[in-house]
Amino acid sequence: MTRRAGLATLTAVGVLLASCTGGAPDTETPDAQASAQDPGSTGDPQESSSAAPSTQAGAGAPGGLEELYGQQIDWSDCTGGECATLRVPIDYADPAGGTIDLALLRVPAEGDRIGSLVVNPGGPGASGVDYAEAVGFIVSPEVAEAYDVVGFDPRGVARSAPIECFSDAEMDELLGSDPSPDDDAEEAESEELLEDFADACGQAAPDLLGHVSTVEVAKDMDVLRAALGEDQLDYLGASYGTYIGTTYAALFPDRVGRFVLDGALDPTLSNLEIGLGQAGGFEQATRSYVQSCIEEGNCPLGDDVDAGMQRLTDFLDELDADPISVSGDTVTELTEGWALLGIVVAMYDQSAWPILTEALERAFDGDGSSLMFLANIYADRSAEGDYSGNGNQAIYAVNCLDRPAMEQERTDEEVQEEFEEVAPTFGRYLAGEGACEYWPVEASQTIEDYSAAGAAPIVVIGTTGDPATPYEWAEQLADILDSGVLISYEGEGHTAYGRSNGCVDDAVDAYLLEGTVPEDGLSC
Repeated sequence: MTRRAGLATLTAVGVLLASCTGGAPDTETPDAQASAQDPGSTGDPQESSSAAPSTQAGAGAPGGLEELYGQQIDWSDCTGGECATLRVPIDYADPAGGTIDLALLRVPAEGDRIGSLVVNPGGPGASGVDYAEAVGFIVSPEVAEAYDVVGFDPRGVARSAPIECFSDAEMDELLGSDPSPDDDAEEAESEELLEDFADACGQAAPDLLGHVSTVEVAKDMDVLRAALGEDQLDYLGASYGTYIGTTYAALFPDRVGRFVLDGALDPTLSNLEIGLGQAGGFEQATRSYVQSCIEEGNCPLGDDVDAGMQRLTDFLDELDADPISVSGDTVTELTEGWALLGIVVAMYDQSAWPILTEALERAFDGDGSSLMFLANIYADRSAEGDYSGNGNQAIYAVNCLDRPAMEQERTDEEVQEEFEEVAPTFGRYLAGEGACEYWPVEASQTIEDYSAAGAAPIVVIGTTGDPATPYEWAEQLADILDSGVLISYEGEGHTAYGRSNGCVDDAVDAYLLEGTVPEDGLSC
């Protein structure tokens, strides 16, 4: 079955949506070039201390990695802060076999410095450089005063030897393609497109493609920790960034400092299980949106939630048969695929709900331009057809290594029936493995035990109405981690810190700034 294998789990969407409703800063930084020949382009609060920077932070490097762990970062001024690169091996099992450079951006502490706070927005495929540059959106002013906020583009992403398999025009075809094939001919067309994409990735990055797993990203983060001069890593990971943090903690539990994992991903889930969870999450979030739309009055979806959800389903079916026009964009027709992305992106942050309502009203009148505008936010794409990053390609490169397609004992029809029972609107779109069914490489290392025994307290945050990383995943991750501490936010949208309420923000800030561990089970 070739339906889409899950939606992006990233907070960068929230920053982009903010640019529509509030104005985000420009995000321009120098590119980091790959140095390899062909890496793809070449109860009561407790106290927890955060280690001060140490010139001995690189001590105890794994064999063969001493030089990389001991490297000095050469920072230079750039837009948004200070830029640099970090050299890491393509293959940690063969450190002499070639390296790539990871792009870094640091926003220096504005006051008395505690240390470095490494941040990641998720994806996989989102830029940590751009995320760090948007520091005013991602951490409180107090945290920005106390920490050097450091972002990095993970291997294969953005400026760090990006894996680019399809051209922009080919990505338009992929994202706009039929996400719910109805017959054998449509299924064959979908299979061919996804297989072509997987083959193109294998050709574009033959050396790097098998080495962009989250395990390798976590190992890169330990090289970064050492190069920053920190004995322990302080980390804020959102969405898929929580998986990077969980993996790091599993690999290096004694090097865990103050960890905050917001919008948690359960590391034990398969691709299909993630798709099922997201289908239910987006279904519930969309029902909440429709209810809000009705309460606001003059809702184009009617005055009943069930009827409103059915109207959305009918609308997507209509687009499958007969796309509507788009103006002001190189894409001239709003297909079912583009419309789906335009709808789901608004579920990441309820500030976008009024924009979606207006877009649907226009679409029902035959003008798909506003829904295409929203779809472009999800795709990180301009109306001129230019993609700002490679996130929609890198997401497959990472996920297909972390969670390869598995043989199913059930039929495709049984899988789809389960998905549609959980999510009548969105289940049909997510009941599949996508391009992972054809992925040409496998991961070189996996992790079985994510308990991170011996790690300092790890704060896990879940939002009850989160569509992309359902709340249950936060509960599960907090249980998996030996030192997991759960904060629950009762609200809508993706992630909580910085976009929810003072209860969450104060608890996170107290941990990052003072080492005060929140009460496990704190409800906000």
